[in-house]
Amino acid sequence: MINRPQPDEYPPFASVYVGHVETTNVLELLTESGDSTYQLFSNMSEEKALYAYAPGKWTLKQVLGHMIDTERTFSYRAFVFSRNNIELPGFDQDIYVNNTDFNSRTIQDLALEFAAVRESTLYLFRAFSEEQLSRKGVASGSPVSVRGLVYMTAGHELHHLKLIQERYM
Repeated sequence: MINRPQPDEYPPFASVYVGHVETTNVLELLTESGDSTYQLFSNMSEEKALYAYAPGKWTLKQVLGHMIDTERTFSYRAFVFSRNNIELPGFDQDIYVNNTDFNSRTIQDLALEFAAVRESTLYLFRAFSEEQLSRKGVASGSPVSVRGLVYMTAGHELHHLKLIQERYM
């Protein structure tokens, strides 16, 4: 089991993400939410996947692509910080989304990629020792622990699923 991080283990903006994690078993949550997120997107029509709720907002394909990008980024940071305390640059989600064409891919392909990334993330997170989970690094100018990144990963997904329910469905 991975204990909930303390507020000094993640940047202030991430409190929204960590706050979405209400369970004490974050690995089980990542497994279950990953399965349900995969099902949500893999069963979506192409027409629905290209829907954006307002001009200038992301399509559902772009939202899923962003979720994939962010999970890769958070898990990479967790990997690096578990091995060594260093500083990594931030990433601008809009630059990432605007410099790829998620909309040209099928939603089923994106859903499969999400599932593959989640499986890899789970292998990584399950392998961390308690000592590794407590290690910290700096990302986007803020200190963050490996444990904080595990909870941020789970909470980021839940955050976007909530927005999808509120604004897209």
